[in-house]
Amino acid sequence: MGIFGAGIKRSALAASWLFAASLGGAETITIDNVPSPAPISAAEPVRGHLSLESAARSLDTAALHWQKTRKCGTCHTNFAYLMARPALASISPPAPEVRGFIEEMVDVRWEKVGPRWDAEVVCAAVTLAMNDRRTSGKLHPTTRKALDRMLGLQRADGSWDWLKCGWPPMESDDHYGVTFAALGIALAPEGYAETSPARKSLDAIRRYLRERPAPSLHHRLMALWASQHVDGLLDEAEGRAVLDELWTRELPGGGWAIAGLLDGWKEHKRQDDQAQELAKADGYATGFAVYVARQVGVLADDPRLARGVRWLRTQQRQSGRWFTRSPTADNHHFISNAGTAFAVLALTACGVGRSASL
Repeated sequence: MGIFGAGIKRSALAASWLFAASLGGAETITIDNVPSPAPISAAEPVRGHLSLESAARSLDTAALHWQKTRKCGTCHTNFAYLMARPALASISPPAPEVRGFIEEMVDVRWEKVGPRWDAEVVCAAVTLAMNDRRTSGKLHPTTRKALDRMLGLQRADGSWDWLKCGWPPMESDDHYGVTFAALGIALAPEGYAETSPARKSLDAIRRYLRERPAPSLHHRLMALWASQHVDGLLDEAEGRAVLDELWTRELPGGGWAIAGLLDGWKEHKRQDDQAQELAKADGYATGFAVYVARQVGVLADDPRLARGVRWLRTQQRQSGRWFTRSPTADNHHFISNAGTAFAVLALTACGVGRSASL
C-alpha cells in the first residue's frame, strides 16, 4: 500500500553499564528477577557493534522493572514494548508478564474501578491490537473488549480526551491520540475495522484530521503511517510532501533528532531552561523515521534510509538501548525506552535480524 518503491560519576555509570552488558546469556528476565535498568544517560558508552540480543534484554528489563515498581502502563515503556518486542521473538521470547499485566488491566481493574484516563484505554487497545497482529494474527477477546471501550470514549469531534502533560510526542495533545487510535483500529486482526462501530469511528477520525492540521513533522508522520491502513487520511501528494520534509530533517551523519521532528510546534516548550538539540541524532527520532518510511514503501537500500540504519547500527549503547534526550526536561529520559522499541522496529523492517511490518 506504500506510496514509494546527571549527578552520577562516570565510573559508577560505567560499572552499572558493564553489569547490564554482562547479563547477556544469563537466565531469562522475569518479573521476579528483573534487575534495575542501567541509568539512562547520554554519557553511556556505545557498544561498538549491534546486538539485537542486548536490545531484547533492554526492552525486557525496562518494561518488567517499570511494571514491578510503578504498577502502571505508560506510552514510553510497556505499551511500546507490546508494539515492538514480538519483532525479536526469534531471538528470545517476549516476557509474557507484560502482556498479562495489560490484559489484567482491561479485564479486572477497568471492571472494578475504571481506567485512570481515556488515553490509557486507547494505548492499551491499540498496542494489544498491534501485538495480536504480530503474534497470533487473531483478535484476542480482551483486545476486542479494549477496542470496543475505546470507541465508546471517542468524542463527537473524532478525538479522545488525551493526556496533556507537556511530554511530547506522546502525551501532549489530542492529535497524537487520534492517529494512534486509527492505527489500532486498522491494524486489529480479523477485520475489526470493518465492523459498524469501527467504520463510524474512522469516519470521525477522517473529519478530525481534515479539520485540524498536525502541529509538527512528527505528527504528520503519524498521519502518514496511519494513511497506509486507513483510506482518506492523506492523498499521495500530501504523503510525498511529508516524506520530502522528513528528508530535509535528516542530519549529515545520518539519523534524525526528536527536537527536529518537533521543531515549530508552537505549543511545546521545554520545562527547563535548556536548549533543544536540533542537530544531534537520537534513537527515537531515527527509529521512528526509518520505520515509518519503510511502512510507506521506501526501500531499505534507499541511501537516505541506509544512512539512518547505519546510525542505528553504530549507536546502540552498552545496556542495549538507544539513547534519546527528553525534549521536555533533562531528568529521566524515559523516551529512550520507546526509542529502543522503534529502533528495533526500524532495523527489523530493514531486514536486520527479522523483517517486520505494521
